[in-house]
Amino acid sequence: MAREAETRTPPRAAIVVNPVKVDAAKLRGLVEAAETAAGWGPTLWFETTVHEAGGEATTTAVALGAAVVMAAGGDGTVRAVAEALRDTGVPLGLLPVGTGNLLARNLELNLTNVELAVMTAFTGFDRAIDLGVVQATRGDGSVDEHVFLVMAGLGLDAKMIAKTNKALKKRVGWLAYVDGIGRALPELKPVRLRFRMDGSAWRSTSAHTVIVGNCGLLPGGLLLIPNAEPDDGLLDIVALRPEGPFGWLKVWNKIAFENGVLRKSAAGRRIIDLNHDVRSVTYAKGRDFELRLETEEEIQLDGDEWGTATAVRSHVAPAALLVRVPSLTPAVTAAAVTARESAGRA
Repeated sequence: MAREAETRTPPRAAIVVNPVKVDAAKLRGLVEAAETAAGWGPTLWFETTVHEAGGEATTTAVALGAAVVMAAGGDGTVRAVAEALRDTGVPLGLLPVGTGNLLARNLELNLTNVELAVMTAFTGFDRAIDLGVVQATRGDGSVDEHVFLVMAGLGLDAKMIAKTNKALKKRVGWLAYVDGIGRALPELKPVRLRFRMDGSAWRSTSAHTVIVGNCGLLPGGLLLIPNAEPDDGLLDIVALRPEGPFGWLKVWNKIAFENGVLRKSAAGRRIIDLNHDVRSVTYAKGRDFELRLETEEEIQLDGDEWGTATAVRSHVAPAALLVRVPSLTPAVTAAAVTARESAGRA
């Protein structure tokens, strides 16, 4: 038995790096130190390109036997790696080197310490989370499918992202979206659509923004969807429908004040219950959400523009992705144990 243990091949990690956003040379030193300390073999390195966001590299890494795949780039890199890891049983390691770090933010992982994140990739536990899956029907009738980790949307948020200055975003990060909002507002108008949830009857409405969320927290600590959980097997839908001269003020009050301040106390939640203005911001939950649009509209996935669509179907893929997290709290430890037990039964 001892001789067998001596000849056993040590596990290997893989890392997918966006060389435009990451100092790969500096990161390599951290990875090599962590792999040595953990007793792992040499890490497999891949770089993204303009035409390859990381999905193909991740598929290759899994085929080569990687025990964990780290994503070192922006939210687009993270989403591409996660999509390729869907249902593979190979966990995703999140390194806080991007602009938004949306998934890490929502999982309450560290957003500044890259060395700690690298160590977690080698020594942490696996937490199972859901993935959102979006099928978009384009104007020519073709259908594309991709996953999202945090949110997908159309309306103001998609227009904002499409109009955000990429050079400004590189300099100031998520704050560049403020400039994008200013550029989008002059041409903003309600989107007329038909929708249905979980196969129910079709209904008609209009909204300035419709967002489907797997998580609820945005950059800057803005809580858009307060009841969203990344591992509940459900998607959360929010529609923004401002009315009248103070409509957007009511939307902002709901998101920034009610969600961000009042919900933190019992007294605040009672105040929210007394507020009957439910038209400006409405919420719903479900597993399968379909939209048919009157006109072709821009859409976004996890903060990246994704073209235009005439129809969108979103559904949840429960526990489809494992994320490597530190074992710092009983809740995280319990989630990791549950994920491993479920994987063993599968």
